[in-house]
Amino acid sequence: MAPPRNHRPGFSRRAQYTVFAGYVLAASGALVGAILLLISIIDPRAFSALRGAMREATTPISSGADWVWDGVASVPAGIGDYFGAVSENRRLRAREEATRRYLMQARLLNRENARLRTLLALRDRSAAPVITARLVNSSASSTRRFATLNAGSRQGVMRGQPVRGPNGLIGRIVETSPNTASVLLIIDPESIVPVRRTRDGLSAIVAGVGNGMVEVRTAGVVNAPLLAGDVFVTSGTGGIYPPGVPVARVSRSQRDVAPARVFAEPDGLDFALVERAFLPAPVPRPTPSATPTPTPAAE
Repeated sequence: MAPPRNHRPGFSRRAQYTVFAGYVLAASGALVGAILLLISIIDPRAFSALRGAMREATTPISSGADWVWDGVASVPAGIGDYFGAVSENRRLRAREEATRRYLMQARLLNRENARLRTLLALRDRSAAPVITARLVNSSASSTRRFATLNAGSRQGVMRGQPVRGPNGLIGRIVETSPNTASVLLIIDPESIVPVRRTRDGLSAIVAGVGNGMVEVRTAGVVNAPLLAGDVFVTSGTGGIYPPGVPVARVSRSQRDVAPARVFAEPDGLDFALVERAFLPAPVPRPTPSATPTPTPAAE
């Protein structure tokens, strides 16, 4: 026969002790409550002090429990804030990258605008320019330095005309075809440009050396100092280049001959202005025809 499911408390001594302890705690709680009630009625001040002592004893426990609860409750919010900060950081980085691209484009447009304005002002200042054309290529791998212009004899380009850019002199036309022209750059070893120094008018010539640089050589003055930073412009001598066009700046101080860097770097140019020669070639005089010798009349 199966034992009954429910036993009386007397079946187990442990159960008896548990029941007895419950009764004792209940009676003690009722007695303490009655005592506190009597104290609050008879002496409210003593009860108030006792209540303050209870608050002092339980406040640290309550504060610790609240701190633990706040920490546990803030874990989900902290995780959400972390992932939110990560996504916000990514979004800000993407915006910064887009802003950097826009800033770079704005700088390029500003630089191109300034260059075109300079070229337009140069065209306005130049006396009867022939045409503004594009430099389509240059011979950078050879000791000879030429550039090709996408304008030729059909556009009025002729041999001997100077070519200049927004920053200075580029070279001169040496060969033409109907729609193209070959430009001898001033950095070519065969190029010689008469110049003068801006600060004192010292006469010199600028000759190319074939490596992207030029040499400034004094003319008519012996042992003349050429200082770094001296600027040389065309003098107009020779009748090809108009005076006052920037040509080169001395890069190292020397005497008589000094290296210099040109203002118009051909590798960084795209548009150029073709001008008429400063002094046009003299028109040859017609050869007078021979006067026939009169024959004497027959008698």
